[in-house]
Amino acid sequence: MHKKIVLGNWLQKSITTRELLFLIMVVLCLTPFISPPMALLLGLIVAQWIGHPYLHLNHKATHLLLQVSVVGLGFGMNMNSALKAGKEGVLFTIVSIVSILVIGFFMGKVLKLDKKTSYLISVGTAICGGSAIAAISPVIKAKENQISIAIGTIFILNSVALFAFPAIGSALDLSQTQFGMWCAIAIHDTSSVVGAASKYGDKALEIATTVKLARALWIIPLAFLSTYVFKNKGGNIKIPYFIGLFVLAMMANTYIPFVQEYSHYLTSIAKAGLTLTLFLIGCGLNRNVLSAVGYKPLLQGIVLWVLIAAGALWAIMSFST
Repeated sequence: MHKKIVLGNWLQKSITTRELLFLIMVVLCLTPFISPPMALLLGLIVAQWIGHPYLHLNHKATHLLLQVSVVGLGFGMNMNSALKAGKEGVLFTIVSIVSILVIGFFMGKVLKLDKKTSYLISVGTAICGGSAIAAISPVIKAKENQISIAIGTIFILNSVALFAFPAIGSALDLSQTQFGMWCAIAIHDTSSVVGAASKYGDKALEIATTVKLARALWIIPLAFLSTYVFKNKGGNIKIPYFIGLFVLAMMANTYIPFVQEYSHYLTSIAKAGLTLTLFLIGCGLNRNVLSAVGYKPLLQGIVLWVLIAAGALWAIMSFST
């Protein structure tokens, strides 16, 4: 598997078979033939049986690619309908965030989990998965193993959600609006939210992306609260500035006719970028990450996820159309 392959004089170095297979899969994920769930599955196959040849670059690559792709999606959305969707999701957002943080605190006590690990799992479930964990971890001065366990827990559940949610939505005959709202509240990471919603429909994608990014802004007040709870006044707070660029992209698509002419191409590129993001996330879930999680953190993650998914689904089916 590590045999060297020379691709010609134009390429001044040789690459391994593993690297070649990885690069072929990257290219495939940028084509219309690979759906977001398929991309994640391919990534998981690479992680378990082939190995990620550039694992040390994976976190930075997925982080940047996700942000750029989300901004690109903004060029396919209307500002007015997005604002309406955002307003409808405010109450769900507040109730669900507070509920999950409180329940997560008590679950951590019952399971006797490390305080910071438990808190990061709760934050990732309540707001926006890995992005929230990455933003809050320096504020509370979390250790590398605490961050890894929390992110591993969230990403495992994200992988399940990407396949399960569209199937559940179809079985329950949820509308595009209902499904988009449910995804934004109940799926942890933005990449999986977009992947699941895009499979369900364009309206679901618009609502899910808008509500999820509005939800992500809660990282800021939560970060300040975290400095008080953990008494780490010197912690650095990472503000998700890319959300502002997403809003500017929506405004450009809504009010500038020239941008509207090319919005289809921009959103197509953005969707391909998100598919590639899911592939890279799957590539990062190797055996070491999965084994490091442990059953107690995973149990907390599953319980919190089931509670927020079931509660949000009930509320959305009862009060929205």
